[in-house]
Amino acid sequence: MTKSGREIMEIFEAFDLTGTAWSAAQLTGCDAKTVARYVAVREAGGDPLAKTCRPRLIDVFMPKVEELVDRSKGKIRADVAHRKITAMGYRGSERSTRRAVAEVKVAWHAGRRRRYRPWVPEPGMWLQWDWGDGPRIGGRKTQLFAAWLAWSRFRVVIPVWDQQLGTLTWCIDQALRAVGGAPTYLLTDNARTVTMDHVAGIPVRHPEMVALGRHYGCKVETCVPFDPESKGGVEATVKIAKADLVPSDANLLPAYGSFAGLEEACAEFCGRVNGRVHRETAAVPAGRLAAEREMLHPLPDEPYALALGEERLVGDDQTVRFGSVRYSTPPGHAGTRVWCRAAGEELVITARTGRGAGEIARHRLSTPGSPSICDEHYPDHPGGNGPRQPRPRPRTQAEAAFLALGDGAQRWLAEAAACGAARIRSKMARAVELAAVVGADTADAALGLAAIAGRFADGDLASIIDHLAAEREIGEVVIADEAHSVQPGTAGWARLGEQEAGR
Repeated sequence: MTKSGREIMEIFEAFDLTGTAWSAAQLTGCDAKTVARYVAVREAGGDPLAKTCRPRLIDVFMPKVEELVDRSKGKIRADVAHRKITAMGYRGSERSTRRAVAEVKVAWHAGRRRRYRPWVPEPGMWLQWDWGDGPRIGGRKTQLFAAWLAWSRFRVVIPVWDQQLGTLTWCIDQALRAVGGAPTYLLTDNARTVTMDHVAGIPVRHPEMVALGRHYGCKVETCVPFDPESKGGVEATVKIAKADLVPSDANLLPAYGSFAGLEEACAEFCGRVNGRVHRETAAVPAGRLAAEREMLHPLPDEPYALALGEERLVGDDQTVRFGSVRYSTPPGHAGTRVWCRAAGEELVITARTGRGAGEIARHRLSTPGSPSICDEHYPDHPGGNGPRQPRPRPRTQAEAAFLALGDGAQRWLAEAAACGAARIRSKMARAVELAAVVGADTADAALGLAAIAGRFADGDLASIIDHLAAEREIGEVVIADEAHSVQPGTAGWARLGEQEAGR
């Protein structure tokens, strides 16, 4: 039985005191051979606690096991190795084979472990980004754009619907404006939106990414595959963001009811992680960002054109077509080119104005067959799809004199024509004559009341003018229709019968 460390030290102490193994054995209560064995190990500079390996049945077959592990590059299973050495005459258990294969694999991997130099980022040099799968909203999949400054560890997470080139460009612009400047390098993975091809292992950069870097004064670079320093940092950001933002059984987050709710959650997440102490730097990322911002390049006033969205031509009807749906634009942009970009559940339309590129309209995304038209974009046209009343255009002096009375006269003409009133021209002439007597304002007010009440008979206008001349207060205007009648009621006759019965 192997002695404990305390017992071994007592053996050494007794041997040093007596100088003989027999006497030390009497003092410690063990065999003299045990004392001699531990003393010999000490004299040889060995470890007295090290276990001695006993001979095993598999020792003869260990060279074959090592060969199998090396040929399979450490992938071979222990049961496969056991079958092979059993066919060669091994009679031991499969458990012993598993232990032997595990030992050989550990030694094989130890001799081939990949070595790398730790990456030490500098302030203002690197901004990394990557994509992660976001939560589903209304059955539709979302994407999380995660970016961070390598030195300050300041993070930006932006939810989007897709990973298209235009969306990526917009996300990069928003991330740069969130950190307040542009670094020297933009580092990311070898996605198709960044790297179109590889020739002899050299990545061929997308022309739009080259132009984007030139616009912001940066150089777009791609990381080395499987590199834990350059690639692992931003992947850790994506993993943490997904753990805190995507509903799962681990975080018990409720499902998002709208895209705006996901945007609010991303903003809250960034504020939380950027305001707490980072484990690696032992500092708050928001505080380090203030120091790193001094090393960043200034951003241009306008974003890269591709970040504004897809280019569209505004038609003569002041609409653009995006996703087979028509969307209206404000006046003054017909015949010009604008940019359309889907931002969450809305369509953002951007155009060049006197102050540069700016947003001119925002619509909720619609479906084909349901155009989105805003009435405020057409101030000179009444809204709705009903029939439109033609605008009065006088062609004779009599018509001009009548319409000159005011809005009431125009309303009276429109209502009288719609009701099919008789002798409209003679009644218009009569109204002009009355206006010369009572005044244009009074006649126009009377015409307006007549149009509201639907009174277009010959004496109706004069009656209304007499009512206004009496300075009576205008009460509820009663429209002559089937719901109203001038016939007196029978309440008086009912009371007459009651009086006779009382007598």
